[in-house]
Amino acid sequence: MKKLILSLVAIATISLSSFGQAPEGFKYQAVVRDAGNNILNNQAVGMRMTIQQGSIGGTAVYTETFSPTSNAYGLVNIEIGTGNTTDDFATIDWSAGPYFIETAIDATGGTTYVVMGTSQLMSVPYALYAKTSGNGQGPTGPQGPAGNDGATGPAGAGGATGPQGSDGADGQGGVTQAAGTNVTITGTGTTGDPYTVSTNFPPPNMGDGFLDICCEDCDDGNIDNGDGCDQFGRVEMQPYTSLNAGTGISVTGAGTSVSPYIVSTTSACGLAIGDTYAGGIIFFLDGSGCHGLVAKATDEPGGYQWSSSYFDTWAHANGIFGGVQNTKKSIARAVISGSTCPAASVCDNLTSGGYTDWYLPSEDELDMMYVNLHIAGLGGFAVITNPAFTTFYYWSSTEDGDNGAWLQDFTVGDNFTGPKDFLFYVRAVRAF
Repeated sequence: MKKLILSLVAIATISLSSFGQAPEGFKYQAVVRDAGNNILNNQAVGMRMTIQQGSIGGTAVYTETFSPTSNAYGLVNIEIGTGNTTDDFATIDWSAGPYFIETAIDATGGTTYVVMGTSQLMSVPYALYAKTSGNGQGPTGPQGPAGNDGATGPAGAGGATGPQGSDGADGQGGVTQAAGTNVTITGTGTTGDPYTVSTNFPPPNMGDGFLDICCEDCDDGNIDNGDGCDQFGRVEMQPYTSLNAGTGISVTGAGTSVSPYIVSTTSACGLAIGDTYAGGIIFFLDGSGCHGLVAKATDEPGGYQWSSSYFDTWAHANGIFGGVQNTKKSIARAVISGSTCPAASVCDNLTSGGYTDWYLPSEDELDMMYVNLHIAGLGGFAVITNPAFTTFYYWSSTEDGDNGAWLQDFTVGDNFTGPKDFLFYVRAVRAF
């Protein structure tokens, strides 16, 4: 009778508890009586609860023990899933039922348990199953489509500066024309030291570094062998044993006036004598290799007077870059004198290549154009071999007093003075 009453009370209690929210366990109540059916109130008892799978006495899937104390009515309250156990209540698969619960009691509060009965579990445990099935999280669904790309984030901070690379090797010097009779050029120049070397140097004490006319009557057949001139009125070249050709280059031997020569390297800016650049053809580079002079690629059409009348404009400058001041000075003085300077003016008014700073070259600039361009077959300068004509002469901007100015013969390379009102060729230059 004791077992029956306990079982009925327990079943009723379990059934009432099933309407609550399913926890990780369920409540269980029972009234404890002795063998005479007397209520054991306010007494510690030992309880062992076993959940069996499949049938009464089936596989025990969970066992736990409790030590509750009955109240004044002999009632004990316990919660299955929270007692002392080595099993894991959460691993019970409530979908694999039916399940039954076995109750065993030690009325003295010890662990000598006596089985009081076994009853089938109803709704409460199945609410736990529902937590992970119908009302819980279902299986993982398929991968959804990719969303649109977000906005581009701000640029990150710049990275650290990398190590400096090593310097490149020096460039090779280049020989642009044969070095002349009995002259040898050896070594390799550097790109940072462009240079030009020519045998076209005067003997000692001639002074200006260019071929000079040293007699005025050489072309009349009266040759004065004592003045150092040849039959063409030219100074004979003296042999040199060493010429300074620039860093890393040596020029040795005895050069002659018969074969002037040019030796140059490419500059640090990638420029060289003979290059087409800045509106013309380079015929001079300074020590940096990045600045110099260019000659316009063509002559001005026709012939030009140096001036339309005889007067001194004081345009006496010679040397590199001297032509620009000669040009400006001669044009300005001509206006004051009521005259004109056609050769200088045609250069000053040019806009060739988009440049407006063209001028008539000085004597030395004109001579350098002859040496560095014409002898190398560059520039397209006029050359007429018949000495009866004078149109192979080019005006420089360097004057020689009231009546004359310096000319350059582009057939044989002579420099001499001519009457200012004669018509000769003009080739403009500019600096860059």
